[in-house]
Amino acid sequence: MSLKIYNTMTRKKEAFEPIEPGKIKIYVCGVTVYDLCHMGHARALVNFDVIVRYMRFLGYDVTYVRNFTDIDDKIINRARERGISCQALAEENIEAFRKDTEALGIMPADIEPLATHHIDDMVELVQALEKRGNAYNVGGDVYFRVRSFKEYGKLSGRNIDDLEAGARIEVDAKKEDPLDFTLWKSSKPLEPSWPSPWGEGRPGWHIECSAMSAKYLGQPFDIHGGGKDLIFPHHENEIAQSEAGRGVEFARYWMHNGHITVNKDKMAKSLKNFVTIRDALEKHDPQAIRYFLLSTHYRAPLDYSDQGLLEAGKRVESVYETLARIGGILKRAGQVHTEGELAKPEVSGELLNNFTESMDDDFNTAAALGRLSVPLRLANEIADKPKAFGKPVAYRTLMRLHKDLTAIADVLGIFDMEPSIYLNRIRDRRAAEKGINPAEVERLLVERTEARQNKLWDRADEIRNRLKEMGIDIMDTVDGSSWKVLY
Repeated sequence: MSLKIYNTMTRKKEAFEPIEPGKIKIYVCGVTVYDLCHMGHARALVNFDVIVRYMRFLGYDVTYVRNFTDIDDKIINRARERGISCQALAEENIEAFRKDTEALGIMPADIEPLATHHIDDMVELVQALEKRGNAYNVGGDVYFRVRSFKEYGKLSGRNIDDLEAGARIEVDAKKEDPLDFTLWKSSKPLEPSWPSPWGEGRPGWHIECSAMSAKYLGQPFDIHGGGKDLIFPHHENEIAQSEAGRGVEFARYWMHNGHITVNKDKMAKSLKNFVTIRDALEKHDPQAIRYFLLSTHYRAPLDYSDQGLLEAGKRVESVYETLARIGGILKRAGQVHTEGELAKPEVSGELLNNFTESMDDDFNTAAALGRLSVPLRLANEIADKPKAFGKPVAYRTLMRLHKDLTAIADVLGIFDMEPSIYLNRIRDRRAAEKGINPAEVERLLVERTEARQNKLWDRADEIRNRLKEMGIDIMDTVDGSSWKVLY
């Protein structure tokens, strides 16, 4: 099965064919840096992070561009409220963005342009639109003539005659048509501004992405992505101004992720129902958050809940426990011959194939995660009774499963840590939440080990029961005893 992508433009899944063989150019609309990012942003960021990782796993040379909008009305208003410059506010929130995304394991894009660094590119595109008759200037404000672009509405499926005016600004009486949108805004007192052929001013929001994407990827490029809320008017306007201004197709495939909801309402700062990434990280492990965000197909809505994140955390911990068991067994096994029979080859030999089959189907991470269950169950069966499978077969199978799980982990950005480090991190975090002193637990564990060595079984059982009352579970293995905090 070859990679198929649901294209918002055609409203169907299509076999993916890059414009240039072997290379993919992708642009995803970034954040407006007037505040901290919330979990709705996290969903788009994590999903496109995995999409890019998977395309590279397939062998494509990917150029990934994700911008920062560092000038717009919200930034100006927030900076004024705080009594700082727009640049200072943007820099502060870009730094916060980088910390949040790093914590979530989101790789930086290859190119992360700032809107304010590309004003000349925007002015050039607006001039081209004005020259072609698609734009007009009224007192220093430049507008796009929507009705001059005959295909307007092709992405969103909206009929131009049924549309009402609406974008990021209020209807302006100076417009020739209420549907027209702003390309360039004349400056107001005490607002940031840049010189232009129409006087001092600043760009409209939509023109930013058209200019930056074309600068770094050319036009057309392969994939344009973002949240579903951007389909109209933002992406519709991008298409209009880019194709009208340059006379060629803008982007070949359009991808849009579904919203994060809270009680079925879209998570949004305007609705005051949002949870910042930072707040989520205070309560939940980063890999649990990634698992939760990937456990639903990227195009479907996902309802945010602490319970959902808790369940995701349990699942991630369970996988790491299995990986720890596999690693321990293989370490003791020594050198293992990789060629030969596998236990249940229809399971152990098909793990990576099943993963790619799910991901090739429009990056179906939910299905991909679901298909890990049976191979992980097999790994635990082998770890429980390797002799039942024959040790050479058992070790070879575990090695194959470990190898394929490592490749999958690199794509998902989950299960990619040393298991002991991850499990200890989770253990210590949960211990702190429950007021458990790890040093005291370790002291009791040492005392229990000594009691067992001296065959003081009653004392050993007494310590185990005491730890259990504290909410501690002990795991005894050939490598020694370890502990974790029960949920």
